[in-house]
Amino acid sequence: MIGRRGILAAGGGMAAGLAAPSVRAQGAWPARPIRMIVPYTPGAATDAMARLSAQKLQERLGVTVVVENRAGANGAIGSQAVLQAAPDGYTILASASIHPMARHVMKAAPYDPVKDFIPLARTARGPLVLVMNPALPQRTIPEVVAAAKADPRRWTFATSSLGAAGHLATIEFNRLTGAAIEIVGYRGSAPALTDVAAGNAQLMFDPVLSTLPLVRGGQLRGLAIATTARTSLAPDLPTAAEAGLPGFEFYSWYGVWGPRAMPREIADRINAALVAGLREPAVVQRLTGLGFEPVAETVAEAEAFIEADVARNAELLRIANFQPQ
Repeated sequence: MIGRRGILAAGGGMAAGLAAPSVRAQGAWPARPIRMIVPYTPGAATDAMARLSAQKLQERLGVTVVVENRAGANGAIGSQAVLQAAPDGYTILASASIHPMARHVMKAAPYDPVKDFIPLARTARGPLVLVMNPALPQRTIPEVVAAAKADPRRWTFATSSLGAAGHLATIEFNRLTGAAIEIVGYRGSAPALTDVAAGNAQLMFDPVLSTLPLVRGGQLRGLAIATTARTSLAPDLPTAAEAGLPGFEFYSWYGVWGPRAMPREIADRINAALVAGLREPAVVQRLTGLGFEPVAETVAEAEAFIEADVARNAELLRIANFQPQ
């Protein structure tokens, strides 16, 4: 999520025969298809990264991995479905940096995302882009801030969901600029970006995968990328610092989780399969071409990262006086 220090739509599944025999020989698991639940709508970065992860698991483990989208309740419906399933490694969750923040953004989260889930792997991270409705006359962040302060009723920030990297970036944007633009949560990136393109909302922070194609197509106007250096994918897009927000750097990251009660041996095997699959040269090249980078961590390393990330993000919400909704 916050990168002050976190994909693509994968093709169809690969044949089960591609699995390494040594993996299957280690034990009875996996003996049947694995269900990977995505708690958001299809088409956005979380869904796309989940499908790539599922493809790599399928290749490495030798069983079918079925991706199932179960959107709703800020990700809680899909996440809870994973907890309600048997902790046997056959039902897992693919989500993003928003997942560990559930108890900080929802009044009555039905689970504790840190205590009830084990991170099987962080898979990739990518920077956010600030986009706006292209019909508006403003073309820079200072112009947007000035217009929003002059007439705040005409400005709205869309966000894919509460607690997402884009939501936290928006909170920090408002804090740094003093613009106090209203934030409206959606059920995923796709409907939020659609509303920005249509003019029903004016601004949004979202990952490069979902934003740059729309910027190139003219449906959105790119204002800045939240990194310290420009991206070769959109060299004319200024960094946030160049656009007037020095030190503003935000990433979304993606991962796979299982119920905390899952056997550690299975968790480690899923981790090993994902790390190996996502480090394949062709996959790295594909991710890099979309502005993303794979993350290679053990289960323990992912847990340590998430603990620190949640602490930082919770502090950001506290400073902004954010009230769970």
